[in-house]
Amino acid sequence: MPGASLRHQQPVPGRKPVPRGASRMVAKEPMSVRVPKANFGFLKVLFWPVLLVALGFGTYEGAQRLMPYADRPITNVNVQGDLTYISQQAVQQRIAPYVAASFFTVDLEGMRTELEQMPWIAHAEVRRVWPDQVVIRLEEQLPVARWGDEALLNNQGQAFTPRELANYEHLPQLFGPQRAQQQVMQQYQVLSQMLRPMGFSIARLELRERGSWFLTTGAGSAGPGIELLLGRDHLVEKMRRFIAIYEKTLKEQITNIARIDLRYANGLAVGWREPVAPTIAQPAVAKN
Repeated sequence: MPGASLRHQQPVPGRKPVPRGASRMVAKEPMSVRVPKANFGFLKVLFWPVLLVALGFGTYEGAQRLMPYADRPITNVNVQGDLTYISQQAVQQRIAPYVAASFFTVDLEGMRTELEQMPWIAHAEVRRVWPDQVVIRLEEQLPVARWGDEALLNNQGQAFTPRELANYEHLPQLFGPQRAQQQVMQQYQVLSQMLRPMGFSIARLELRERGSWFLTTGAGSAGPGIELLLGRDHLVEKMRRFIAIYEKTLKEQITNIARIDLRYANGLAVGWREPVAPTIAQPAVAKN
């Protein structure tokens, strides 16, 4: 057997020798990558709240320093509105305790509530006007009818009670349960509009507890007042029936009619006035 011979392999020119073992070369990272950057995000989050707090504190301090110069006493009260039933003097007396305050401390809501408790005031609006003025705009009640014997009704069907009712006896008188004020007012407006072209006005309208309606017309160009018994329902339909029959039959006899009962389904009943007995003149007696 021929002897084994060892051959020494010569390195190839131009090639680097391959390192032996398991180690390998790793490129070094730059310093800017290996050192973590500082995180300033939390400062940005805190910046705006701190700024807002600082601004708010500065505004508060400035307002406190300027308040003595800006918060002046109320020296002028301007009352606006077409006032017929109440006087400027009565309004001024009513709000006198509130006007004693300063411009920023005056209780506008309390003043408005106090004014609206006056019987003739339906609505009050109160506002400040720089630097020392309060402007009050008033809307008075519009009386349309009397409610029972002790109150008046406005055009919204709301009752109010002035001190004196003697000057309003010319208004129609409405009666009904306390809860039915608006219902009676609405019915009055509808029926009054239907009767007006005939020369009738409503002197009295009553809604009784059981729901029946009774209407009395006022004396006028159409004749003396008459009473209309309308019943519980279908008031407009019954009034149209009365108007139609009145124009055809009853118009010439209206001065002799005391009441008309419209509670029937298809007709009406007439109640006549009692004839007035003629006055007999007594013969004069001669005295000696």
